[in-house]
Amino acid sequence: MDPGASSSIERRPTRRIMVGDVPVGGGSPVTVQSMTITKTADVDGTLAQIYALAAAGADIVRCTCNETEAAEGLARIVPRSPVPIVADIHHQYKMALAALEAGVACLRLNPGNIRRPEHIKTVAMEAKDRGVPIRIGVNGGSLDPKLYEKYGGKVTPEAMVESAQMELAYFEEVDFTDVKISVKASNVPLMIEAYRQLADVTDFPLHLGVTEAGPLPGGYIKATAGIATLLAEGIGDTIRYSLTADPVEEARAGRQLLEAMGLRERKGVDLIACPSCGRAEVDVIGVAEAAQKAFGERQIPLQVAVMGCVVNGPGEARDADLGIAAGNKRGHLFVKGENVAVVPEDEMVDTLVEWADYIVEHGTEAALERARHTKAEAKKAAAEDRARNLGDRGDDANDSEAVVELIRKTI
Repeated sequence: MDPGASSSIERRPTRRIMVGDVPVGGGSPVTVQSMTITKTADVDGTLAQIYALAAAGADIVRCTCNETEAAEGLARIVPRSPVPIVADIHHQYKMALAALEAGVACLRLNPGNIRRPEHIKTVAMEAKDRGVPIRIGVNGGSLDPKLYEKYGGKVTPEAMVESAQMELAYFEEVDFTDVKISVKASNVPLMIEAYRQLADVTDFPLHLGVTEAGPLPGGYIKATAGIATLLAEGIGDTIRYSLTADPVEEARAGRQLLEAMGLRERKGVDLIACPSCGRAEVDVIGVAEAAQKAFGERQIPLQVAVMGCVVNGPGEARDADLGIAAGNKRGHLFVKGENVAVVPEDEMVDTLVEWADYIVEHGTEAALERARHTKAEAKKAAAEDRARNLGDRGDDANDSEAVVELIRKTI
């Protein structure tokens, strides 16, 4: 696990492989993958997307290799890529051999459409000679017809696991063991059960994903439901969100999921915000969105809170590194739950960014010392706004007690 990451998840022990200089499995950090959607022959366009993916959190990027021009493109892309490149191979085993010549760090083979044993073993032997790992990428939508027939014409977890094991058997014949495996499906319960069964019968590292998860926001939900469930069980060594969207969204989502689960050290801002209530004195959604836009992709590894009022805001977000709570047309800035400054409402977001930069550069204690002369005034102002807020709206700002009384009268 990364230094600084915090998780109680006990990860499943696996073998470790190296995808270029990135370790996968064997207790190494769970990695994020995505795939380019450019034509691989478009070298500059593909490299631009690879760099964007790397900036968004991708550790490994996959590119299609479906034609000679794509293989030639890979030969020009690989030396200039900031992350290891995986070649995605379907149907044509010779494209796998060409991708190896191009210098890729890993191959992805689909056992559902490269079926001749001699072809599979030829690729495995060539990969072994070069020290290049292979991902066995089983897909519920492209199983070998014999497996469909064996399992009653249905895609089952058992059929997917057997597909992976058949491929492994071919690899074992040529003593190739530098392998990771995926058993992806678009059906979330099917995907989860397939990975659970696979984890029970092999110790190879597993690549998680819900294939064809679809457009946003539904794609996020399906992918997270499958990937997070398995990660929480300790299953999974590398992940990909397969979204019908800009692939940068895939990398960003994967990174954020791992950070949220404590499986990777935070790199960007973790922005938390209250859901708002009758006490809110600003448009919390608007302020939170403005803050998210202001922080963007900046490498600020802090938890930052945007709260709608000073009644509960600083207390509820006391564990945040930094936050702001609205009250009486002004913002109450707090560091680790301690009020340190008061700023005009229209300066709240800019102030958050400024203080976040200061904390990253100088540390929390220095930030509190910076506010030494303003803390007393800030605390007094926060107390005044808190009292005024409760006085105007009462402790029951959402009138829940009145509703309770109404219910009692009607029963």
